[in-house]
Amino acid sequence: MALFRRKGEDPLAGLDLRLGPGDTPLASCVDTLTGESLVASTHQLTVVGTDGAVVLQRPWHLVDGGSYDNEADVLVATWVDGSEPLAMHVGGHRAFLQAFRERVQASVVITEHIELARGRSVRVVIRKNFAQNRLLDQVLLGPGVRLAVPGVKERVESVRQSLREQVGLS
Repeated sequence: MALFRRKGEDPLAGLDLRLGPGDTPLASCVDTLTGESLVASTHQLTVVGTDGAVVLQRPWHLVDGGSYDNEADVLVATWVDGSEPLAMHVGGHRAFLQAFRERVQASVVITEHIELARGRSVRVVIRKNFAQNRLLDQVLLGPGVRLAVPGVKERVESVRQSLREQVGLS
């Protein structure tokens, strides 16, 4: 990718973003620390390395959330599978921040928190997989929560079934 671009030039031109049918870029920016391209598309978040290769690509339903530190200008994405968060230096790019927030929120259909003993909790979420245009459920266990603890699995399954029924999945 060129360091300097002419006004009006598409920064994504020539990049293979590996977008599927119906998946279009909504906003993009360059990470001010790494030089990687950050792309928020209708179906997924994509990071393209400076060599033009896709470094990371995750659908929105696998993004648990994000937090933006305005002073540090860092957007941190967290994942539902608990893997290492992604820190993105977005250069104050409001359109990218807005697209990120909108896509994550749009993927969440309904959620319910289950409070357990000793301040522990579980989130049960119905999310939309945009690429497949279907709903799916996720059970996100908080720190220290184990389904093997008596009563926990049953509570989680009861809430999960209730949410699935509310959205027509059962």
